[in-house]
Amino acid sequence: MDPIEFTKLYLSHKPATLKILAFDTSSKYCSAALWMDGEILSRRVLAEQRHSEFLLPMLQELLVQAGLELVQLDGIAFGAGPGSFTGLRIACGVAQGLAFGANLLVIGVSTLEALAQQSGNNKVITAIDAHMGEIYHAAYVKSANDWKSASIPTLCLPQHAPLIPGDNWVGCGSGFATYNDELRSHYGSCISHFESDFVPHAREIAQLAEHGFTNGLGVDPVDAAPIYIRNKIALKESER
Repeated sequence: MDPIEFTKLYLSHKPATLKILAFDTSSKYCSAALWMDGEILSRRVLAEQRHSEFLLPMLQELLVQAGLELVQLDGIAFGAGPGSFTGLRIACGVAQGLAFGANLLVIGVSTLEALAQQSGNNKVITAIDAHMGEIYHAAYVKSANDWKSASIPTLCLPQHAPLIPGDNWVGCGSGFATYNDELRSHYGSCISHFESDFVPHAREIAQLAEHGFTNGLGVDPVDAAPIYIRNKIALKESER
């Protein structure tokens, strides 16, 4: 098992007053982050199938380190997907439970957009390995502090991924690791480089959620929901 990562990131470019607890369990990693007055504290561990075991203790550690109680937060954010079906349900359920108990609003953040945020670039094609020979795909362009969709999130075969006009795109996510040859051939020179080892992280979930809460996008916990994209986990025998 990977050691737990401890990260403290100071964001001097934008003072903030919100306090947001964020987490992601959409991949084999379990990560948690606390946005607090322009500072991000975060944790990450390779959880494999043990996200429910690690998540709540990680969140408690962050709150203790910051000297905060749950009710002192302004909101809770979670990686809404796409990603692991079980992982998405864990994250959504924990977000709802914590938010109900502390009377907080919730924001579900796209894991594909979180990858774009993680890349540090302004034109990003994101792809997460969806297994069964497919990828979750989207493309984003950064404008000021907002990400605009150049291609909406979709589930597709790597060779059928939407073609995006222009060049100097960055390819980001596990889809580029699993289907490297197919996607390199499909996109050719329009992608300048690849970040295939990136996975969604609560650090970027928190950053995106801060912008969302600032703009009044928080929702009641009962309205929080995962972003599955794929509605069927397995094919019937007659469909194979």
